[in-house]
Amino acid sequence: MDKVNIGITGLGYWGPNLLRNFNQLNECRVKTCCDLDAESLNKVKAMYPDIDITKDFSSLLQDSDIDAVVIATSAVTHHKLAKQAITAGKHVYVEKPLTLNVDDAEELVSLAKEKNVKLMVGHLMEYHPAVEMLKNLIQDGELGDLYYLYSQRVNLGKIRKDENALWSFAPHDLSIIMYLLETDPVNVCARGQAYLQPDIEDVVFVNVFFPNKVMAQVQLSWLDPHKIRRTTIVGNKKMAVFDDMEPTEMVRVYDKGVDNGNYSTFGESLSLRFGEVKIPYIKMVEPLRLECQHFIDCIKNDTTPRSDGKDGLRVVKLLQAAQKSLKNGGLPVDIEGI
Repeated sequence: MDKVNIGITGLGYWGPNLLRNFNQLNECRVKTCCDLDAESLNKVKAMYPDIDITKDFSSLLQDSDIDAVVIATSAVTHHKLAKQAITAGKHVYVEKPLTLNVDDAEELVSLAKEKNVKLMVGHLMEYHPAVEMLKNLIQDGELGDLYYLYSQRVNLGKIRKDENALWSFAPHDLSIIMYLLETDPVNVCARGQAYLQPDIEDVVFVNVFFPNKVMAQVQLSWLDPHKIRRTTIVGNKKMAVFDDMEPTEMVRVYDKGVDNGNYSTFGESLSLRFGEVKIPYIKMVEPLRLECQHFIDCIKNDTTPRSDGKDGLRVVKLLQAAQKSLKNGGLPVDIEGI
């Protein structure tokens, strides 16, 4: 295979970013873009005159030259469009979340295996160089045994109408957490409120419990005075903070903790440690560029995407459990029962 020919559907909020990145890859050719909005299509044609435009999604599927389809439409359409593309024998990249329920996600995973095509989910943060740095710190044992993680993904806007803050924001953080821990959660609790629109929670707090007493908390809001994108990891040796709003010093490693001594009383046996702060060098590349390149590489080399359908299914399963807890006043929900 010389170049991977792709079709992109959905040119609203995120689609143009995907188009820009795929179009700049040497091993990829964006052949056709699809959207129901004529103005969006005209903008694409003006910027990329060599790319075909269409309002008809089925034309992408019927084009034998197109090897893969990139889906960046609203979440409610993901299952339907991805199913059609996989059935047509196309490799599929679909933005997060994979689907809005577990049954639909399981169907796509099964269908992709049956049709022998790649199914990749846009869990962008799994490709962020800073997240890779965190994973290396954990795997190398620099942080020690992990105690807990927490993340904040808050800002003022953009207000969604067809999904709440949980489904809109949490896929980023939940995919990061499970990628770092390399294990599935046991149960989840979630509480939130819909302040701006009925039944669409704009503020959600999620607590996730993993094996070996590891906990994670995610704070989500599009009703907040600050734009914060921060993840903190606490281990028994060191602590690390990833701040995605920092332009250069994104990761800081703190040599802080509590040491156990050999003293006569419990109070004397615990001592606080305040060591140095290390800011490791990170060679920064746009995460979306890395993600798009990874999709093309997986097609050309016949390898499994890092954020494959199973990864997308795990996140959807956790989201559905959190949604169930959210609607039941924060009662714990076992993941296994979802």
